[in-house]
Amino acid sequence: MAGLSFGTALRMASRELRAARGKFFFVILSVAIGVAALTGVRGFSASFRGALLVRARTIMAADLSARMVQQPTAQEQKNLAELQSADGVRMTPVTEMLSMASSAKTMDPLLVSLKAVDPAVYPFYGKVDLAPAGKLAAALQADTVVVASDLLLRLHLQVGDGLKLGDKVFRIAAVVTNEPDRLTGSFASGPRVLISREGLESSGLLAEGSRAGQRFLFKLPTNPQVDAASDTAVAAMKDRLVGLLPEAQVIDYRETNPALTEGLDRSTSLLSLMSLVALVLGAVGVAMAMRAHLAERLDTIAIMKSLGARSGQIVGIYLLQTIVLGLIGGLLGVALGLGVQLAFPYLIARLVHLDVALHIQAVTVVTGLIAGVATTLLFTLPPLLDIREVRPILILRRAMETETEGGWRGTLARLWRRPAQLIAGVVILAGIALIATVLSDSAQVGRYFALGLVSVLAALTAVSATLLAVLRRVLARTRLSLPSVLRHGLANLYRPGNPSAALLAALGLGVMQVTTVYLVQQAVVKELHISASPELPNVFLIDITPEEIDGVRSLIQAQKVVTAPAEFLPIVSSRIVAIDGVPAAELRLRNFPKRMLQSISLTWSDTLLSGAKVEKGTFWTAAQASIADKKPLVALDERAAGRLAVHIGSQIVFAAQDAQFTATVAAITKADGQHVSSRAEFVLPRAALAGLPTVWYGGVHSMPDRVDELVRALYRSYPTVTVINVAAALETVRQVVVQITYIVQFLAAFSIFAGIVILASAIAGTRYRRLREVVVLKTLGGTRGRIAAIFSIEFAVLGGVAALVGILFANGVAKLVLHKMEVMYVFHPLWNVGVLVVTMLLTVATGWIASYRVLGQKPLEVLREE
Repeated sequence: MAGLSFGTALRMASRELRAARGKFFFVILSVAIGVAALTGVRGFSASFRGALLVRARTIMAADLSARMVQQPTAQEQKNLAELQSADGVRMTPVTEMLSMASSAKTMDPLLVSLKAVDPAVYPFYGKVDLAPAGKLAAALQADTVVVASDLLLRLHLQVGDGLKLGDKVFRIAAVVTNEPDRLTGSFASGPRVLISREGLESSGLLAEGSRAGQRFLFKLPTNPQVDAASDTAVAAMKDRLVGLLPEAQVIDYRETNPALTEGLDRSTSLLSLMSLVALVLGAVGVAMAMRAHLAERLDTIAIMKSLGARSGQIVGIYLLQTIVLGLIGGLLGVALGLGVQLAFPYLIARLVHLDVALHIQAVTVVTGLIAGVATTLLFTLPPLLDIREVRPILILRRAMETETEGGWRGTLARLWRRPAQLIAGVVILAGIALIATVLSDSAQVGRYFALGLVSVLAALTAVSATLLAVLRRVLARTRLSLPSVLRHGLANLYRPGNPSAALLAALGLGVMQVTTVYLVQQAVVKELHISASPELPNVFLIDITPEEIDGVRSLIQAQKVVTAPAEFLPIVSSRIVAIDGVPAAELRLRNFPKRMLQSISLTWSDTLLSGAKVEKGTFWTAAQASIADKKPLVALDERAAGRLAVHIGSQIVFAAQDAQFTATVAAITKADGQHVSSRAEFVLPRAALAGLPTVWYGGVHSMPDRVDELVRALYRSYPTVTVINVAAALETVRQVVVQITYIVQFLAAFSIFAGIVILASAIAGTRYRRLREVVVLKTLGGTRGRIAAIFSIEFAVLGGVAALVGILFANGVAKLVLHKMEVMYVFHPLWNVGVLVVTMLLTVATGWIASYRVLGQKPLEVLREE
């Protein structure tokens, strides 16, 4: 065997594979399930996220938006034109302004909120819903408008009637029931009127010096894999627009609705975690199965060495064998993963009403295949290196007991004598870090995942070994008082050659990862359900006077279409005079026009507003609020704090009416975007704003299909109160968030199922080690029932200890992960007890499903081999 060629080594490896197909079934199964989960979860989640991102963009109707309080300068217009021609960026302007409108018949004036768009381009994402149904481009011509239903109510008009705007009368072509960007547009007073840009120019309203606001909507070139521009491209374009339009407020679609954005981010993080979990679980199964196989082939390896084979040649044979197994399992896993990816939309069609354009991504397929083979090689590296330690004399003297002799000192001594194993550990660590980096697209995540995996494995191994040592001591003291079957079953856990510590660590890791995925997804889904609550406000009220507020409250409470208590917010108009001693005119702002400092809305509250949480600092106490007239405090939304470059302790000078006062920044908060208070960027204690002129804003949840009843009731009693109906837009957000929860739950369930199958294969892979023990027991007169009872006790204790250790670590890891994701951790006692019981039952069942044939083994068949 001195000149062993590659062909010869491959033939020898393939012959052994054909001769022991049953043994390698568990290796192939582990790789296949791991790769299938990886490709299926990763592939589908990528397609689903792409579809969701398109839906998220409909809330803005674009990838990015730039809002200006005045028309762009000639240089800014030139910059925008160059941007479109050079980068393929599409742009459309949206002009918003207040105007007087009247019926062409009665000429009764009404203040309306006018929105001028190019119907041939607007919107880039989503669509404008009209009644009667039709396309905006067809309904909105140079001489027509589409209006909100409350305008018809207030002016006693119908579709087809004339509406006078400026110098021209326009025909009302339709009623607009939903605009995709209603949540990001201006919430100005008055009913909504959509007009074409040609119509606005012909009306004479856009005169020199008019206070029309301008929004520019941008759509970036599409990435075909996700049917939209990538987040990286959007972020880069936002930075460019901030530089090109210094006086504009630039935001992207990720900032339009915090609940939706956080839901997407959290689900993406969780799905990435699932991919990594599936990968490691597959590697655990491979490592256990291959270790059992190589341990059984020790005699064959010793014989080959006796015939002159070198260690490197034998390692090469089994390395080829490992690669072939990895490739077979990887290809099978890719096929299963693609099948899963294609089947997901049909399985969840009743839950998720969303067209997902699935793409069989070559990158995902290749990544899954390479990851499967790579993890197979990495985790079989230590047992392959053990081949170098096998001596030819093993065929004359069995030395299985050397595997576990010496305890911790023996283990450390063996590692010291075998530096290659230490190097293998470093290689495994580096390999897992690299794979995790590729899968998560983050070097930091890769490092943390690899270090966390090593730390958990080390801790699991240490805890498992400690528990086994304690069990051995307890058994030594109670040996005579225990039934013989129980005594024998417990003693099996630390018999020579039994890989109990390794199996406990592997099972504990599997239980930990499956439980962690469940705990994290439960917490994330609960958080998503809160943000998708059907009780959140979907109708907003503007310009309620202090004299009207009590009456409006009572009226809303009496409406049957209202399904949740109304929310109200007091607003005080103000302006910013200086920040930290720097006058407003000299401030260096970030993505915030200086003119907007002259129109700041303040609100008061002595407690933290609904849907808000403190990011930095501390919200004031009741005692601090009571003296706020002398020492005013202010809490800022994190977005406003970033644009104004303020921090905890900054001094902001506000001016309201003829009064000026200085407030100290006490807290920086983050709103969920779902409550009335989400639009309040500056919050002060009530005493700080006492005596200043106040108007009230309100929010209420109405049945989405019966909002018109609420609008009519409010108009009859309070005709000056403006009602903003965003029910359709918020329902879109709610549906998307609900769909995210279904997908997270479904994919988590699939990952957990894959983990259970892989754990079962890891347990089953140890059956060959029990063969000789069964034969010895039978030779000594042991019956099948007695042997079955002994092994059942061993399996149950293994499962119980592994589950206990895995559950403890799972709760700790889940708490850390959820803290990082800013989601509240909740302990689930019943679930944890259930995992303990199920793991014990699963371990016993799996052990016997894989090992029942061992009981039927004839003693003579094995003894002849001795």
